[in-house]
Amino acid sequence: MSIPRFRTSINDYLEGLPETVLTRLYYSPATCLAIFRLLPAMAQLFIMTTLFNDKPIAAADLSGWVQDGSISKQYEALEKLRGMHLIKESQGAHSLQKTFRAGLRNALTGGDHNNSFGIPCSTEDKHKVDIKFLDEHANNQWEMILHFMVGTNTGKIPNNGVLSLLRHSGLMEGSSPTNMRITNAGFQFLLQDVNAQIWTLLLQYLNMSEDLQMDAVEVLHFLFMLGSLELGQDYSLATLSPTQKIMLDDLRDYGIVYQRKTSSRRFYPTRLATTLTSDTGALLTASASMNSAISQKERETGFLILETNFKVYAYTDSPLQIAVLNLFVHLKSRFMNMVTGQISRESVRKALSNGITADQMITYLTVHAHPQMRKSVPLLPPTVVDQIRLWQLEMERMRVVDGYLYSDFSSKNEYDTIAGYAHDLGVIVWEKPNKRMFFVTKEGNQQIVDFVRRKVHGET
Repeated sequence: MSIPRFRTSINDYLEGLPETVLTRLYYSPATCLAIFRLLPAMAQLFIMTTLFNDKPIAAADLSGWVQDGSISKQYEALEKLRGMHLIKESQGAHSLQKTFRAGLRNALTGGDHNNSFGIPCSTEDKHKVDIKFLDEHANNQWEMILHFMVGTNTGKIPNNGVLSLLRHSGLMEGSSPTNMRITNAGFQFLLQDVNAQIWTLLLQYLNMSEDLQMDAVEVLHFLFMLGSLELGQDYSLATLSPTQKIMLDDLRDYGIVYQRKTSSRRFYPTRLATTLTSDTGALLTASASMNSAISQKERETGFLILETNFKVYAYTDSPLQIAVLNLFVHLKSRFMNMVTGQISRESVRKALSNGITADQMITYLTVHAHPQMRKSVPLLPPTVVDQIRLWQLEMERMRVVDGYLYSDFSSKNEYDTIAGYAHDLGVIVWEKPNKRMFFVTKEGNQQIVDFVRRKVHGET
């Protein structure tokens, strides 16, 4: 999966906020800088060329900065800026939103007087930790969550806050840790890179914070501040609001920050935090040496070989990847750097009953295919691909799903916007685009309702 996926998600969330809320966000220089870093390159170009120019820029001049072959990118960039109320248009000219301009100027020139970039601790930490320790802490905390999702028996269970978020986000279902299981959306979550996974959970955390009457602006300010902090530096809690201090407890459980104990007056951001708004991989610079989820070599080359007789050979020693494979492959043998298994009717039906679709299994096999497999056309054996889909059809003859039907949209654009958001959440059970109708799960309905209120009706 590509890194820009998380950018689209957070930007879509911001575009759904009312202008008054966005204006409050732009009072923080750290937030302005973070949002600037999340924008497409052409949108960044437009901002930088107008940032220190107090006069409006004619629309014709903006077009002159763009090559003929990039007109569509220019349109997309301007739409993104309009959606986030970053530009104002008047009489054929464009100008930056005043609050955002002032905030970004302060961020770039060092004029931040609001401590929006955090306050480094002035006293030395008697229990100071180094970057290696922070990487290990972040890696262990995050992998504990992923291992729990795939059912690995590590003897560790995330705390109630994490479990509640996994259920609220639709990544898992079940009333207690012993009967929770991964969902269709959860398996899709595992296919994302770490940055995308972090933002997926943080966006759901934002939704939960609204239900708990937490100020979304304060939550966003803190998340964007974390993305601008220095890895290895300890920061004071003195300037944090009560809401942000509550957030520390939750973010510590995700491995995004480290505190030696809950009463500590300082915290350290981990690499999961400092890469929130950058293109740098979140986990980890020394991933292979620390037994990370997926080694760098596996990311670049792939590690799966699938034969026409349904046998699978996985050249990996990652416990997480082995656990993911075990969701739809019957594993038979394990060696030092390889496991073998068989895709069978029983193993696929087990995965299907857990909400994993045939296309997701096929996608996983494709994404992680070994270089030797990539020399073949088609990449995966058609007999295996077809059989996996046939096994799914066997189970789809009839099934009952509790949920909600959406119809009677006022326009195709409204339908595409809301249906697209439902697709991103992975909560659509059935849809008929030509009739502008789709059906979502009962668990995903409230998230769609909240999105419609923000995006379509402009409610706070």
